[in-house]
Amino acid sequence: MTVSDWWRDAVVYQVYPRSFADGDGDGSGDLPGLRNRLPYLKDLGIDALWLSPFYVSPWVDGGYDVADYRDVDPAFGTLADFDAMINDAHGLGLRVIVDLVPNHCSDLHPWFQEALAAAPGSPERARFHFRDGEGHLPPNDWQSIFGGPAWTRVPDGQWYLHLFAPEQPDFDWDHPEVRAEFRDVLRFWLDRGVDGFRVDVAQGMVKAPGLPSMGSDSHRRVELFGHNRVPYFDQDGVHDIYREWRPILDSYPGGRMAVAEAWVENAERLARYIGPDELHQAFNFAFMESEFAAKDYRKVIDDSLAEAHLVGAPTTWVLSNHDKVRHVTRYGGGAAGLDRARAALLLMLALPGSAYLYNGEELGLEEVLDLPDELREDPSFPRTGESRDGCRVALPWGGTAAEFFRFGPEGARAPHLPQPAAWAGLTVEAQDGDPASTLSLYRDALRLRREHPALGGGELTWRPSPDGVLAFDRSPGLTVVVNTTAEPIALDAFGTEVLLASRALPGGLLPPDASCWLRSL
Repeated sequence: MTVSDWWRDAVVYQVYPRSFADGDGDGSGDLPGLRNRLPYLKDLGIDALWLSPFYVSPWVDGGYDVADYRDVDPAFGTLADFDAMINDAHGLGLRVIVDLVPNHCSDLHPWFQEALAAAPGSPERARFHFRDGEGHLPPNDWQSIFGGPAWTRVPDGQWYLHLFAPEQPDFDWDHPEVRAEFRDVLRFWLDRGVDGFRVDVAQGMVKAPGLPSMGSDSHRRVELFGHNRVPYFDQDGVHDIYREWRPILDSYPGGRMAVAEAWVENAERLARYIGPDELHQAFNFAFMESEFAAKDYRKVIDDSLAEAHLVGAPTTWVLSNHDKVRHVTRYGGGAAGLDRARAALLLMLALPGSAYLYNGEELGLEEVLDLPDELREDPSFPRTGESRDGCRVALPWGGTAAEFFRFGPEGARAPHLPQPAAWAGLTVEAQDGDPASTLSLYRDALRLRREHPALGGGELTWRPSPDGVLAFDRSPGLTVVVNTTAEPIALDAFGTEVLLASRALPGGLLPPDASCWLRSL
């Protein structure tokens, strides 16, 4: 594998900037805070970090409402802070991927402000989806992912499209100025040294001609999660955009890449986003959404590897991110949820391809479910009662709850969302040096993944196993066993020496909700 192919088996750690580390003591994470914690990420054993939006934004939707694509929001620092951070990261051997948000911008973006000030039919409005309505009704029956109509009316009577919050107008990607703008944005950050992009709502941008109504499905909210074909996502024209972007990425040295956040209806549709003339990777959300069950995992893994093989690209595995309930909680919470999360980690890191981690998962954090309603920031919460804030709580680095777990420097303000007092035993400080801790499991697993020749790229071979048990070989010399049953199982039929296990192995048996890596027979 060449330097340019680093992404094919990389482990990438997602940093949600506001919740990762506070450098200036204002209670909000920032780029100086991240820069201070880069040695922690290096010691964890990752290959790259993905930085969620840090651009100028009114922060209506966690920074995914961008007002300036070429500058850092003052809450996170400055462009000089970004340059210092990326230089330090590269000095530690870490690559940096940044978020790109091309489907929509903030309503405070200069282009949209110009559109609001201009007349219907003007060139300024042509960069967005402004339309006349049907009397007092909007142009079509599409619903926003955050609840309510996907259209907002402006004083002169026209309506504009926003598949997300009203403060997030959708660009019209049929307009050549929009395409040219984002080609330039790519070059701006590539020139600053970024190693790649995570493309937000990568199945969006292009809408069906005429923006047709959904008719009998008009009661549905916009479906981000892609279980059915809809006129606002996964249109064939989106691939023309990525065919414009790929030569730009390829023109820079060192293997610059892009990974798609593409929620589409099946693995076959997802595979269309990746290949030598489009994007390099696409997140495998089917794996993230799988139940903790051997049968479910087996189907997702087989389908994903088969489709990725067709286009010659690696599969990308993920268990949690900033939009989903943390997987410890999804797997049941408490001790059982943590056991399953640890088992799923060893499964994920043993699969062929690359893996993405979400900040705090290495500490075994659960979703914070009891946040006060008045502190929640997710724009969907007042409309739907749903909130993603529980996975965005500030990380606990050390100390006590009274010290806000040292999220910021001494004397810092409280984080923007309160941390549970129960996190006292889950801080980095508390887990550091404890061989049984979840943090130690992540460090050990990532070290072995780097060192063992069977892990990373390559293929897997399934082994016969009892119902509820997954077993496969990675060549050379590694066998992986995952027990999703309620009973312990013997390991002597699978391997000779345990290299790493997600739980203790009493009597040499693999307990329920556990996994292990073995030296193959």
